[in-house]
Amino acid sequence: MKYTLLFITLLLFSYSALAQQPTDPNTSATHAVEHVKSPLYQPLIERYILDELKAVRQDQQQLREDVTKQITHTQLDAADRALTYTTDTVNNILFIITATASILMLVGWNSLRDIKSKVEDIVNRRVGDITDEYEQRLQVLESKLKERSEEILNNHKKITITNEVHSLWMRANLESDMNSKIEIYDEILKRKPDEVEAIAYKADALLELGQTGIAIQLCNQAIELDNDYGYAFWQRACAFAMLHQHTDALADIRMALEYAPHLKNELLNEAAFTSLHDNDNFKNLST
Repeated sequence: MKYTLLFITLLLFSYSALAQQPTDPNTSATHAVEHVKSPLYQPLIERYILDELKAVRQDQQQLREDVTKQITHTQLDAADRALTYTTDTVNNILFIITATASILMLVGWNSLRDIKSKVEDIVNRRVGDITDEYEQRLQVLESKLKERSEEILNNHKKITITNEVHSLWMRANLESDMNSKIEIYDEILKRKPDEVEAIAYKADALLELGQTGIAIQLCNQAIELDNDYGYAFWQRACAFAMLHQHTDALADIRMALEYAPHLKNELLNEAAFTSLHDNDNFKNLST
């Protein structure tokens, strides 16, 4: 609702600004175009992006709290089970002691001292065995809890990076300035250095700025990471064509079409391939 009200306000503001212009249609349209310096929907897009980032931060905070609570409850449950097991064990030992003492009295042991000594030995051995078993179980439980905690934290980190990269891709799609696009692709590569798609799209932006040398290096890097990624061969072919290295360009075009056949529809529309239009091999590829 708030976005709709904002959009209506912008429309009314634009209409009132246009209404104050001269009545002549041609003159009014000309002045209106001259006064529009930026798209009216730009604030809406920026607001949308800010809301998305805020929602991502809130989700991260909630996930961190949930993970902390889950780990705490797990540790408390483990402690409760350990205390219950210890209590039951002690009770069983007391029953054993009582039964043993009764049996020893019945069979006629010579003195209470002998009974005490035998009972202490039995209790010590039993307690030692139980303690060793309990320690082993605790070690196994602790190891599992640690592995689970690390897994949860790693998954949380991956989710955070994925959300950040998704937001950056959205910004890159909305951005029209090539230098700004390159900065956004650099931010993506900081979070995912092996993101082949970001490397290829950065090379594309550099080609738009005429920086063919750096673009070729990025394409080589993308191909080393994924030699089946056809778009990297396509961008390198564009760079070679701009440098009039037609043999290398045609070789990369063939590789690009092999891994991404749908790019064939863009052969004649790609401005970088203008110098290849008279080449017979290029014509064969485009037919």
